[in-house]
Amino acid sequence: MSKNIITINPEKRSGKPCIRNLRITVYDILDMLASGMSIEKILEDYPKLKENDIYATLKYAADREHRTTLVPLSA
Repeated sequence: MSKNIITINPEKRSGKPCIRNLRITVYDILDMLASGMSIEKILEDYPKLKENDIYATLKYAADREHRTTLVPLSA
């Protein structure tokens, strides 16, 4: 799902993952959610977004977190 919605274009927002090639980044959405904004409020403030875009952002972030590898610090 998120592969079709999350786009990376080196010429937009310095290549950061964006929503459907808009200038709204995954980080922007995650930051809004983390600050307590509801999905409804985000959609109201950004009418080009769809509810599915928000869920794709969360899926993208979850997938990235799942692929993160922790490297122990040397003592």
